[in-house]
Parts: sequence; C-alpha cells; structure tokens
Amino acid sequence: MRRTARLTAVLSASLLVGGLAACGSGDEEPAAAGSSSGGASAAAFPVTVEHIWGETTIEEAPERVVALGVTDSDPLLALGVVPVAVQPFSFYAETGVGPWAEEYLDGAELTVLDPTAEVSVEEVAALDPDLIVGISAGFDETVYEQLSQVAPTLVRPEGTAAYGVGRDDATRMIAQALGKEAEGEELIETANAAFDDAVAANPQFQGATGAVLLPFSGVYGAYLPADARGQIMDQLGFAVPEGILAEDTGESFYVELSTERLDLADGDVLVVLTDEASAPVVEADAVLQGLPVVTAGGLVLPDADLRGAMSYNTVLSAPFAVEQLSPLLVDALAATGS
Repeated sequence: MRRTARLTAVLSASLLVGGLAACGSGDEEPAAAGSSSGGASAAAFPVTVEHIWGETTIEEAPERVVALGVTDSDPLLALGVVPVAVQPFSFYAETGVGPWAEEYLDGAELTVLDPTAEVSVEEVAALDPDLIVGISAGFDETVYEQLSQVAPTLVRPEGTAAYGVGRDDATRMIAQALGKEAEGEELIETANAAFDDAVAANPQFQGATGAVLLPFSGVYGAYLPADARGQIMDQLGFAVPEGILAEDTGESFYVELSTERLDLADGDVLVVLTDEASAPVVEADAVLQGLPVVTAGGLVLPDADLRGAMSYNTVLSAPFAVEQLSPLLVDALAATGS
C-alpha cells in the first residue's frame, strides 16, 4: 500500500522533468505580471462557472490571478493573463512555467509557491488575488471553501478526478472565467489541428498500439487514456495495448506493472519516460529490453523537453509534443514493420 501511494505521488504530483519551446497561438501581446491584456469585454461579466463543488461567479475581469493548478498557468498565459503566482510541478520550481510558455511571461518574474507543499490559504490571501484557479490541482473541498473566502475560486468539473481534467475542458473553464471564450476556442482548435495534421500525414498511426511507461522503484506505471500522456497518444491514433486496459479498475490513471508483467506493454511501439536516475535502470532491465517491440527497434525514449510537454498536455505544450513525438513514432513503427 505504501509503495502504491508513493508511486501515485510520483505519477501525478511529480510527473517528469521536461518542457520546452513556446508553441502558443493567439495575437495578444503578453501582459505584465498580475494583469490581463485586451480581449475581455466588460459586458462579458459577471460570469458563472460550474464545477465539482458548485459554481463560482466572477464579477469583473480578473487582474490578479493565482494559479494553484499545476498546468493552469498555460491557458492563462495563452489567453494573455500573467498570473501573480503559480504552484507548478516541482521540476519548474525555479521558473514557475515550462520553457514552452516562457515567452508569454514577457520577462515578468512570477511568485512561485512551494510545489511540494500543501496549499497555504494564508499565503494565497497575502497575494491579494481576485481569481484563484485550481482546476489541475488536488486540494479538497474544505480548502476550496477556505480559498473561496479569499477570492472566487475555480476547481475541476463535475465527474473528473484530481489532475484529470482534459486540455479542452480546462481551457474552456479558464477562458470563460476571463471573459475570453472565443479566444479559448481558437486555442483549442489550434492544438487539436496539430494532432489532426500529424495523423493525416502519418496514417500508419491510426490503430497502432503503444504503451507509455514510467519506471519507478522496480515497477512501471502504464498510463491509461485518462492521463495526459495517454491522451497525447490516443489523439495521435494509438491505442493502449489490450492487456493494460484489462487491468484498469477505473480508480486510477495508470496501471502498475511489475517487471514480470511487462509483456502486457508489448505492442507496435513502446514509449518509456526516463530521467537521469531511471535511464540506467531501464537499460539494465533484461525483461523490458527483451520485449519483442524493443528488440525490433520500437522503443521510444523522449528527451526531457518532450516528456514535459507530454505531461502537461495544454494548449501551449501539446503542439510542441506533437511536433517532437511524431517523427520518433514514425521511426519506431518503421522499425517494427507496423
């Protein structure tokens, strides 16, 4: 039980190192930290956003936004709003955002809240926000109620799990709260078009099978379609191997595989997300290296930038992920003859 809980923390809260290259869209110039740029009409307000714990009303265009969701800063920045503070994944503790989003900061320095700490309501209140965004976060309803006493607070939609909100839904919620729904739809269309174009250019992707694994302490987490990395592969046309899907209990975003059960990950390609610590372990894993997909040349090892973009799967990171991952998948499928 302890190992499973620890693995869940790594898979969800820590994810992987990575991120790179701005791949945004939209014509708006980045705003100064803590301000919103044009595009939001005063007539759009007040707006009411529904979510898992009720609804939140924003009376006027926000100017001081705190992003407590680990990926919520990306759609905010893409919509021209630089948050006053962010609580990102721990591997972005210095910059606060992935490298693909840095140009949207326009040189502004963010207040970066401790990624490893629980949400501090007092610390958030001291930032004097007029909107708190926690869509891609894991705090509970009690914390939500406390934050709502500070400022209007957005959380994940009904029917979703913590850290499990899809790219389109998260973007729409944030765009609605900012009074920029049309701009949000444009961002969604641009990101989705990147996938459509990749699949059109590579019809061999459609129907191929490919697992995405994260090694951890002698086991592997195999991501399911509900996870960001699973969604990237799914939208590119790849299916999770049936053996992994059969292990899905519906209670998590991954399936834990021991080394002895890695045969379930065999397919047309195999994507393994490593870092400096885990790469030697994967290289030395005789079972993984002996899988038919690996011996045939179908192993894909994304670099840190691509791993980060896949883990984020936002309107800013997704186009970069598609651009970088597609040629690797083309080569892997060619090697395996799929």
